[in-house]
Amino acid sequence: MSSRDRSDLEVLYRVSLAVHRVVRDAATSPHRGDVVAMGADGTPTEELDRLAEAAVLKALGAEGVDWNLVSEEAGVVPRGGIDSLVVDPIDGTMNALRNLPFSTVSLALGRENLAGIELGLVRDLVRGTTWWAERGRGAFVDGRPIRTRPWNPRGEVLFVNLGHRATERAVRLAEKSRRVRSLGCASFEMLMVAQGSADAYYFENAEAHRNLRSTDIAAAYRILSEAGGGVTDCRGASLDRFPLTVEGRTSVFAWGDSKCLEAARDGGYL
Repeated sequence: MSSRDRSDLEVLYRVSLAVHRVVRDAATSPHRGDVVAMGADGTPTEELDRLAEAAVLKALGAEGVDWNLVSEEAGVVPRGGIDSLVVDPIDGTMNALRNLPFSTVSLALGRENLAGIELGLVRDLVRGTTWWAERGRGAFVDGRPIRTRPWNPRGEVLFVNLGHRATERAVRLAEKSRRVRSLGCASFEMLMVAQGSADAYYFENAEAHRNLRSTDIAAAYRILSEAGGGVTDCRGASLDRFPLTVEGRTSVFAWGDSKCLEAARDGGYL
């Protein structure tokens, strides 16, 4: 890793720490779930989201970097740079508000689209576990290398987004699969695939505007790719050119072993 890349990764780590502190300090606030605005993505912004995003902006200012910001709450914030920091200040906000232990801050640095992401870092806002990856340098959790697992249908574990908005295909996949989990935090679930704890993650809602944004998946996309897996939409199309905006939405199939991808295609889930 070059000195510049190492410096950039260290900045991402410090930004994630700043968000973690804010979330921890707000844990007992009676107002953290108050809706304070509508985000740039058209969804309500809770006070906890606002505090976390403010911590990101403050940390970037303190670091002196000129990265533009792409965040689901503030939208696109030009800051004079070439690179963009694609941020989900809190992925799994509802989990955080309900004290469920599945929420993260997701940070990805790159340009234009998912293929242009150079660095990705995700921090667990409960445990402090941190995953990161740089293009071509592998993926790590707390400094230890991680890899995806070989797919074995007899022992598979799939994460599938369920609920009344899920498509019939998602429900059929859950019914057909041997073991299914659903945590409500896309980055965390994709990282379970990256570190070999699960085989795949499937997210497809019937209403396209209810699907995922680049802010949800950009960092995990780079980490999973470096760990040996891949990401398509639920039609099997590459997401490499998915733009780094808050407007675009996509279904997601994240897999660890290409044999799992083939099985999903053969089963009619892609």
